[in-house]
Amino acid sequence: MAGGRTDGRIERGNQTRRLILRRTVEIASVEGLEGLSLGRLAGELNLSKSGVFALFGSKEELQLATVRAAINVFLEQVVTPARRTPPGVARVWELCRLWLVYSEQRVFPGGCFFYSVSAEFDARPGPVHDTVVGAQVNWRAFVEQAITEGIEAGDIAADTDVTLLAFELIAFLELANGDSVLRDDSAVYRTATTAILRRLRAVATDPSSLPDVP
Repeated sequence: MAGGRTDGRIERGNQTRRLILRRTVEIASVEGLEGLSLGRLAGELNLSKSGVFALFGSKEELQLATVRAAINVFLEQVVTPARRTPPGVARVWELCRLWLVYSEQRVFPGGCFFYSVSAEFDARPGPVHDTVVGAQVNWRAFVEQAITEGIEAGDIAADTDVTLLAFELIAFLELANGDSVLRDDSAVYRTATTAILRRLRAVATDPSSLPDVP
């Protein structure tokens, strides 16, 4: 019986933690990680402040947990689905397409979570900065890996500069996100789609394998 009660408390704690993190990623994508506070979350979610503190311990721990939760959402929305496409230029395009959908559909209310918090913590050293940087480094490395696999598959020209192409694609994505959030204009996603497809068709060994440029 004691074990059952303990398991029940642990599961309730886990459910509460998930509830809190669902809210913190929403807040942080709009207001930044500094917009988070244990007291605010307790009030909004009708929880005790001491209970929220017991789950996270400090504002920094809450911020770190929020970034990690956002990483998991990003993986579910973009990276994992893209992996279902065979390696090649089609996977690179699918990565970009899914990213644009993730931003345009406002999986996070403020657009791309990492675009928002990167600007907030870019010059602030510490564990939160390092975790955000790690997420960005991993994303760029994944895009570069997808391009490299496309070269190995013969889908992308062998002389393609992998680092430069990844930089260009990510720049198109982030500019679309930033402009859309700032100006509340979804047309920039169509512009980004056109730019990305044109760039990929320029390096594809078989441009017809990609969708037509809108």
